[in-house]
Amino acid sequence: MVHINRRYIDSHWLTFVIRGVVAVLFGWVTLFHSNNSFPTIVSIIGLFLISLCIIEFVNALHRTKTKTGWVISILVALFDATAALFLILAPGDLTWHLVTIALYTIIRGVAEIVIGFRTTVDPTDRFIWILTGVCGTIMGIVILNSGSIDINSFVRFFGAYLLIFGVSSLIYGVDNRHQKLEDKKARSESAKARKTKKTAKKK
Repeated sequence: MVHINRRYIDSHWLTFVIRGVVAVLFGWVTLFHSNNSFPTIVSIIGLFLISLCIIEFVNALHRTKTKTGWVISILVALFDATAALFLILAPGDLTWHLVTIALYTIIRGVAEIVIGFRTTVDPTDRFIWILTGVCGTIMGIVILNSGSIDINSFVRFFGAYLLIFGVSSLIYGVDNRHQKLEDKKARSESAKARKTKKTAKKK
């Protein structure tokens, strides 16, 4: 069971911690300091998505060493980059940006739910991924059906999601680190036990 879980979390634990810190910072800005002009708000969200893209590309480079999961990281990075470009380069139309952010949040939320159910066996990891995914999906649907909602309220919805996403990533990163240390200890003890058995057989 531990082996199956390790196959998925080959990403370095710092990847999740850095992603969490970035998400919390941007979430704080968008949730509590959203009284900026419309172009400024769009630029802030676009910058956040570009930051996630860079983090995922670095994560992909790390995963190439273990030859597992790097394709997924590349796809996630491209997804983040595409959403960022749509926001930054698209015309300054509120409806367009609302739809872009809503779809981004929904798709990412659904993907996180799938990850929670299909790629990890650890109950803590599964709970974190599913909780974040459900929150993202709900927030995305709320934004998509916001109608004539004002821009500040829209940004606060997305900021709330970023805070949830960021805190979840931080918790997952710490838990990831703890699991890897336990795994390393278990492998070391297993190696010592095998060595002891071989020595006993020789005697």
